[in-house]
Amino acid sequence: MTPRVRRITAVCVLGAALAACGGAGSTGGARQTPVKSPVSASPSASRPPVLAPGPGGLTPVFQHGPRTLGKTVALTFDADMTADQGPRAAAGEHFDNPDLIGTLRTLKVPATIFMTGRWADEYPTEARSLGHDPQFEVANHSYSHYAFTGDCYGLPTVQPGRMRSDVERAYAALHRAGVPHALPYFRFPGGCYDQRALRALSGLGVTAVQWDVVSGDAFATDADAVTRQVLDGVKPGSVVVMHCTRSAAPTTERVVRAVVPELRGRGYRFVKVSELIGETAGHR
Repeated sequence: MTPRVRRITAVCVLGAALAACGGAGSTGGARQTPVKSPVSASPSASRPPVLAPGPGGLTPVFQHGPRTLGKTVALTFDADMTADQGPRAAAGEHFDNPDLIGTLRTLKVPATIFMTGRWADEYPTEARSLGHDPQFEVANHSYSHYAFTGDCYGLPTVQPGRMRSDVERAYAALHRAGVPHALPYFRFPGGCYDQRALRALSGLGVTAVQWDVVSGDAFATDADAVTRQVLDGVKPGSVVVMHCTRSAAPTTERVVRAVVPELRGRGYRFVKVSELIGETAGHR
């Protein structure tokens, strides 16, 4: 990860450690069921588009779509819940944001949800609802939301030998919660990765998805400031990272209500990440 990417990631990582989206559900178990391949069907295609592996089969990394193929933008929302946050949820902390999901549905905005397996275990009803709604696509955000590098803004660290199994465990949790077609896209917790992490996931068939616009919604209390940051950063093909939780990103629903009509007024069309990756893969 370049220093620039690491700096912009810091704006949202603290919220990512706490964030989530959806509605309440029951807590489930966490069996480490192996998954043969994360690649599965999406609502729009029998096989979702992915980027070709890098040299030596290295996991490819996607940051944004083409800048010259029209005004498209993808809103992405990290459904974060770390493996050790169950007691906080049991005590009443809300790792969900049903109002945000409702607003996206009302505004008819397609979106990509990067969901941790631990969150799917906590909220299986909402995970299933998102997974069956063609307006959304659900992708992998690890099981535990532990970092894949040794220095990632204070997050606990996954041991190198367990990186691949953590991703597989997340796919198993999503499937167990009722998500029928979790996409072959993976977002590193905190956005932190290095060559070792990319090698560890080689052969899984996933494309690592980053972003080029940081919303700054994590722990934000000024919705107008977050809105300006998004609007100032969006370009054709942009991927915007946001969070969908009530406890750690309380302004996000208001930001979406402001950003969506403004960007539509500027001629932008909202798409899922899969469409941007498809456009990128077809123009290389």
